[in-house]
Amino acid sequence: MDTEALEKMLAHGQDNLLLRFGLGGEYMRRGEYDKAVTHLRAAVAFDPKHAGAWKLLGKALTACGRPDDARKAYQDGLGAARAAGHLQAAREMEVFLKRLDKTAS
Repeated sequence: MDTEALEKMLAHGQDNLLLRFGLGGEYMRRGEYDKAVTHLRAAVAFDPKHAGAWKLLGKALTACGRPDDARKAYQDGLGAARAAGHLQAAREMEVFLKRLDKTAS
């Protein structure tokens, strides 16, 4: 589904985790990272335990040149992933955090 259709759903009052996560992912694919951040922040507000939304939010923030915000998103996501037993998502976010640390050095 394209962003236009998803934005129409949002405009008609259909606001939920999956819609925001979908919009965030679509904007990421299009390289519109600021828009992705907006929707992914809304997604994690709907469900702070959604590790995938945290991971994608971290990627979007990194792409926006906001490493400190990305680090915080990955740390929050890591906690969510571990609490839910999503070990693969946790490992991926650990790798992304290490990359941010290397870049900062």
